[in-house]
Amino acid sequence: MSLNRSEKEAVISDVTGLAEKAQTLVLAEYRGISVADMTKLRSTARSNGVSLSVLKNTLARRAVAGSGFDVVSDQMTGPLIYSFSEDAVAAARVVVDFAKTNAKLVIRAGAYGGKALDVDGVKQLASIPSKEVLLAQLLGLLQSPISRTARVLAAIAEKKGAGVEESPVDAPAETAAA
Repeated sequence: MSLNRSEKEAVISDVTGLAEKAQTLVLAEYRGISVADMTKLRSTARSNGVSLSVLKNTLARRAVAGSGFDVVSDQMTGPLIYSFSEDAVAAARVVVDFAKTNAKLVIRAGAYGGKALDVDGVKQLASIPSKEVLLAQLLGLLQSPISRTARVLAAIAEKKGAGVEESPVDAPAETAAA
């Protein structure tokens, strides 16, 4: 089904809006994937904040022209899904995780920070922990010295407290023996 000019302009403006907000774009071939599997991929993508679209490549190239994703426009050939995400790793993680269970999804390329990524680059980006996990790890590192200091001080206080409690008990026994 062919789109008329106004529909094409609407698609281009929608994709341009996605590209302006997104940090990451992942391109993958979907040739041979069943409708059920594609629906599962779309559901997973939606729940992770990833915009997953099947677009005409010429419209996609026009939409990303002048943006940081223009670096992968030469890869925009064949049947592709375009995964945009505001989170730096979400699009890569969704596509890579799905590709692990479905060999028919072939990762073609990606873009992050104005730089083109090959398949290995997309997989490395997907392996980075999420922002929440990184913040939790940072908080744990910051709390670690404080909690160690608190444990040492508690152990010292417990030892001194135990020594003070033994002194009064031992003192009457010593005076009775003398």
